Amino acid sequence: MSDTLTQTFEERLQEIDAYLELLEALEKQLQEGPPVIGGVRITAQQQKLLYSSVFLQLYNLVEATVTWCVSAVCDAACDKGQWAPADFSSKLRREWVRSTARTHVDLNEENRLESAVELCEFLIQANPVVKFTVARRGNWDELEIEAITQRLGFDLNISAGALKGIKRHIRDEKGALALIRDLRNRLGHGSLSFSECGEGYTVPDLRDLKERTAQYLREVVAAFRAYIDSYEFLLPARRP
Repeated sequence: MSDTLTQTFEERLQEIDAYLELLEALEKQLQEGPPVIGGVRITAQQQKLLYSSVFLQLYNLVEATVTWCVSAVCDAACDKGQWAPADFSSKLRREWVRSTARTHVDLNEENRLESAVELCEFLIQANPVVKFTVARRGNWDELEIEAITQRLGFDLNISAGALKGIKRHIRDEKGALALIRDLRNRLGHGSLSFSECGEGYTVPDLRDLKERTAQYLREVVAAFRAYIDSYEFLLPARRP
Protein backbone atom coordinates (compact mmCIF):
# COMPACT_ATOMS: atom_id res chain seq x y z
CA MET A 1 0.00 0.00 0.00
CA SER A 2 1.04 3.62 -0.34
CA ASP A 3 2.57 5.48 2.56
CA THR A 4 -0.61 7.49 3.10
CA LEU A 5 -0.97 6.35 6.71
CA THR A 6 2.49 7.53 7.69
CA GLN A 7 2.17 10.79 5.76
CA THR A 8 -1.20 11.64 7.29
CA PHE A 9 0.06 10.82 10.77
CA GLU A 10 3.19 12.97 10.43
CA GLU A 11 1.17 15.91 9.07
CA ARG A 12 -1.15 15.83 12.09
CA LEU A 13 1.84 15.50 14.41
CA GLN A 14 3.41 18.62 12.88
CA GLU A 15 0.37 20.62 13.99
CA ILE A 16 1.07 19.66 17.61
CA ASP A 17 4.77 20.50 17.16
CA ALA A 18 3.82 23.95 15.83
CA TYR A 19 1.61 24.55 18.87
CA LEU A 20 4.37 23.45 21.25
CA GLU A 21 6.76 25.88 19.57
CA LEU A 22 4.32 28.67 20.36
CA LEU A 23 4.14 27.56 24.00
CA GLU A 24 7.95 27.42 24.17
CA ALA A 25 8.17 31.01 22.95
CA LEU A 26 5.68 32.12 25.59
CA GLU A 27 7.52 30.22 28.31
CA LYS A 28 10.83 31.87 27.35
CA GLN A 29 9.19 35.29 27.48
CA LEU A 30 7.89 34.51 30.95
CA GLN A 31 11.47 34.37 32.18
CA GLU A 32 11.72 38.07 31.36
CA GLY A 33 8.25 38.94 32.62
CA PRO A 34 4.64 38.21 31.66
CA PRO A 35 4.31 37.97 27.83
CA VAL A 36 2.30 40.70 26.16
CA ILE A 37 0.30 40.08 22.97
CA GLY A 38 -1.48 42.99 21.32
CA GLY A 39 -1.02 45.04 24.46
CA VAL A 40 -2.66 42.36 26.64
CA ARG A 41 -0.59 40.65 29.32
CA ILE A 42 -0.81 36.84 29.36
CA THR A 43 -1.76 35.66 32.84
CA ALA A 44 -0.73 32.44 34.58
CA GLN A 45 -4.30 31.18 34.24
CA GLN A 46 -4.29 31.82 30.50
CA GLN A 47 -1.00 29.97 30.21
CA LYS A 48 -2.54 26.94 31.92
CA LEU A 49 -5.47 27.10 29.50
CA LEU A 50 -3.05 27.00 26.59
CA TYR A 51 -1.18 24.06 28.09
CA SER A 52 -4.37 22.04 28.65
CA SER A 53 -5.14 22.16 24.91
CA VAL A 54 -2.13 19.92 24.28
CA PHE A 55 -3.92 17.00 25.93
CA LEU A 56 -6.91 17.45 23.64
CA GLN A 57 -4.64 17.61 20.60
CA LEU A 58 -2.77 14.48 21.67
CA TYR A 59 -5.95 12.51 22.26
CA ASN A 60 -7.24 13.65 18.89
CA LEU A 61 -4.03 12.30 17.35
CA VAL A 62 -4.43 8.94 19.12
CA GLU A 63 -8.07 8.49 18.08
CA ALA A 64 -7.45 9.73 14.55
CA THR A 65 -4.52 7.34 14.13
CA VAL A 66 -6.61 4.34 15.17
CA THR A 67 -9.43 5.46 12.86
CA TRP A 68 -7.08 5.86 9.88
CA CYS A 69 -5.44 2.48 10.49
CA VAL A 70 -8.68 0.52 10.91
CA SER A 71 -10.24 2.27 7.92
CA ALA A 72 -7.19 1.33 5.84
CA VAL A 73 -7.82 -2.33 6.70
CA CYS A 74 -11.45 -2.01 5.61
CA ASP A 75 -10.39 -0.29 2.38
CA ALA A 76 -7.93 -3.10 1.64
CA ALA A 77 -10.61 -5.73 2.33
CA CYS A 78 -12.96 -3.97 -0.12
CA ASP A 79 -10.29 -3.19 -2.73
CA LYS A 80 -11.93 -3.32 -6.20
CA GLY A 81 -14.45 -5.85 -4.89
CA GLN A 82 -11.95 -8.66 -5.41
CA TRP A 83 -12.44 -10.40 -2.05
CA ALA A 84 -15.37 -12.36 -0.65
CA PRO A 85 -15.97 -13.13 3.03
CA ALA A 86 -14.63 -16.64 2.43
CA ASP A 87 -11.26 -15.08 1.53
CA PHE A 88 -10.92 -13.27 4.84
CA SER A 89 -9.02 -14.59 7.82
CA SER A 90 -11.30 -16.00 10.53
CA LYS A 91 -10.86 -12.92 12.72
CA LEU A 92 -11.62 -10.42 9.95
CA ARG A 93 -14.56 -12.50 8.74
CA ARG A 94 -15.93 -12.32 12.27
CA GLU A 95 -15.69 -8.52 12.12
CA TRP A 96 -17.43 -8.52 8.74
CA VAL A 97 -20.29 -10.56 10.20
CA ARG A 98 -20.48 -8.20 13.18
CA SER A 99 -20.72 -5.24 10.80
CA THR A 100 -23.17 -6.79 8.32
CA ALA A 101 -25.48 -8.41 10.88
CA ARG A 102 -25.10 -5.43 13.23
CA THR A 103 -24.64 -7.71 16.22
CA HIS A 104 -23.05 -4.87 18.19
CA VAL A 105 -26.18 -2.69 17.91
CA ASP A 106 -29.35 -2.90 20.00
CA LEU A 107 -32.05 -3.82 17.48
CA ASN A 108 -35.70 -4.65 17.77
CA GLU A 109 -36.97 -8.00 16.58
CA GLU A 110 -37.83 -6.84 13.06
CA ASN A 111 -34.51 -5.09 12.49
CA ARG A 112 -32.59 -8.13 13.77
CA LEU A 113 -34.45 -10.21 11.19
CA GLU A 114 -33.65 -7.69 8.43
CA SER A 115 -29.94 -7.81 9.29
CA ALA A 116 -29.99 -11.62 9.31
CA VAL A 117 -31.76 -11.72 5.93
CA GLU A 118 -29.27 -9.24 4.48
CA LEU A 119 -26.38 -11.41 5.63
CA CYS A 120 -28.06 -14.55 4.27
CA GLU A 121 -28.73 -12.96 0.86
CA PHE A 122 -25.15 -11.75 0.62
CA LEU A 123 -23.77 -15.25 1.25
CA ILE A 124 -26.26 -16.99 -1.06
CA GLN A 125 -25.36 -14.70 -3.95
CA ALA A 126 -21.62 -15.02 -3.16
CA ASN A 127 -21.16 -11.27 -3.58
CA PRO A 128 -17.77 -9.63 -3.21
CA VAL A 129 -17.26 -7.31 -0.26
CA VAL A 130 -17.51 -3.68 -1.39
CA LYS A 131 -18.53 -2.03 1.89
CA PHE A 132 -17.20 -2.85 5.33
CA THR A 133 -16.62 -1.00 8.57
CA VAL A 134 -15.19 -2.23 11.87
CA ALA A 135 -17.08 -1.16 14.98
CA ARG A 136 -14.96 0.93 17.35
CA ARG A 137 -15.74 2.04 20.88
CA GLY A 138 -13.23 4.84 21.46
CA ASN A 139 -11.61 5.78 24.79
CA TRP A 140 -8.26 4.80 23.35
CA ASP A 141 -5.15 3.84 25.26
CA GLU A 142 -2.55 1.16 24.53
CA LEU A 143 -4.78 -1.62 25.89
CA GLU A 144 -7.69 -0.66 23.65
CA ILE A 145 -5.39 -0.33 20.64
CA GLU A 146 -3.96 -3.78 21.30
CA ALA A 147 -7.50 -5.16 21.65
CA ILE A 148 -8.60 -3.83 18.23
CA THR A 149 -5.56 -5.39 16.53
CA GLN A 150 -6.36 -8.74 18.14
CA ARG A 151 -9.91 -8.45 16.83
CA LEU A 152 -8.47 -7.90 13.35
CA GLY A 153 -6.22 -10.93 13.72
CA PHE A 154 -2.69 -9.75 14.34
CA ASP A 155 -0.39 -9.24 17.29
CA LEU A 156 0.76 -5.68 17.85
CA ASN A 157 4.49 -5.96 18.38
CA ILE A 158 5.78 -2.73 19.89
CA SER A 159 9.46 -2.25 20.73
CA ALA A 160 10.44 -2.41 24.39
CA GLY A 161 11.56 1.23 24.33
CA ALA A 162 8.29 2.57 22.92
CA LEU A 163 6.22 0.42 25.26
CA LYS A 164 8.22 1.48 28.28
CA GLY A 165 7.82 5.10 27.23
CA ILE A 166 4.04 5.08 27.28
CA LYS A 167 3.66 2.83 30.33
CA ARG A 168 5.99 4.72 32.69
CA HIS A 169 3.83 6.55 35.21
CA ILE A 170 3.74 10.30 34.64
CA ARG A 171 1.00 11.45 37.01
CA ASP A 172 -1.74 9.80 39.07
CA GLU A 173 -0.07 6.42 38.43
CA LYS A 174 -0.94 6.64 34.73
CA GLY A 175 1.23 6.24 31.68
CA ALA A 176 1.17 8.59 28.69
CA LEU A 177 -1.88 7.34 26.77
CA ALA A 178 -3.91 6.55 29.88
CA LEU A 179 -3.22 10.05 31.25
CA ILE A 180 -4.12 11.72 27.94
CA ARG A 181 -7.35 9.73 27.71
CA ASP A 182 -8.29 10.42 31.33
CA LEU A 183 -7.70 14.18 31.12
CA ARG A 184 -9.57 14.43 27.84
CA ASN A 185 -12.56 12.58 29.31
CA ARG A 186 -12.58 14.68 32.48
CA LEU A 187 -12.42 17.87 30.44
CA GLY A 188 -15.21 16.64 28.19
CA HIS A 189 -17.45 15.67 31.13
CA GLY A 190 -16.75 18.91 33.00
CA SER A 191 -15.22 17.27 36.08
CA LEU A 192 -11.93 19.09 35.45
CA SER A 193 -11.43 22.71 34.40
CA PHE A 194 -8.97 23.64 31.67
CA SER A 195 -6.84 25.66 34.07
CA GLU A 196 -6.73 22.70 36.49
CA CYS A 197 -5.73 20.43 33.61
CA GLY A 198 -2.74 22.62 32.71
CA GLU A 199 -1.63 23.03 36.34
CA GLY A 200 1.89 21.89 37.16
CA TYR A 201 3.08 21.22 33.60
CA THR A 202 5.91 22.87 31.71
CA VAL A 203 6.49 22.89 27.96
CA PRO A 204 9.32 20.31 28.31
CA ASP A 205 6.84 18.06 30.17
CA LEU A 206 4.32 18.39 27.35
CA ARG A 207 6.95 17.86 24.66
CA ASP A 208 8.15 14.70 26.44
CA LEU A 209 4.57 13.44 26.57
CA LYS A 210 4.18 14.17 22.87
CA GLU A 211 7.41 12.33 22.02
CA ARG A 212 6.40 9.23 23.98
CA THR A 213 3.00 9.20 22.31
CA ALA A 214 4.44 9.78 18.83
CA GLN A 215 7.03 7.02 19.16
CA TYR A 216 4.35 4.52 20.13
CA LEU A 217 1.87 5.60 17.45
CA ARG A 218 4.53 5.46 14.72
CA GLU A 219 5.04 1.80 15.54
CA VAL A 220 1.27 1.22 15.55
CA VAL A 221 1.05 2.73 12.06
CA ALA A 222 4.00 0.63 10.88
CA ALA A 223 2.36 -2.54 12.26
CA PHE A 224 -0.91 -1.83 10.44
CA ARG A 225 0.96 -1.08 7.22
CA ALA A 226 2.82 -4.41 7.46
CA TYR A 227 -0.45 -6.25 8.18
CA ILE A 228 -2.09 -4.73 5.10
CA ASP A 229 0.92 -4.94 2.77
CA SER A 230 1.39 -8.64 3.52
CA TYR A 231 -2.37 -9.35 3.12
CA GLU A 232 -2.60 -10.84 6.60
CA PHE A 233 -6.31 -9.98 6.59
CA LEU A 234 -6.78 -12.84 4.09
CA LEU A 235 -6.48 -16.58 4.54
CA PRO A 236 -2.91 -17.73 3.74
CA ALA A 237 -4.11 -19.60 0.64
CA ARG A 238 -5.77 -16.48 -0.75
CA ARG A 239 -2.89 -14.04 -0.32
CA PRO A 240 -1.32 -12.76 -3.58
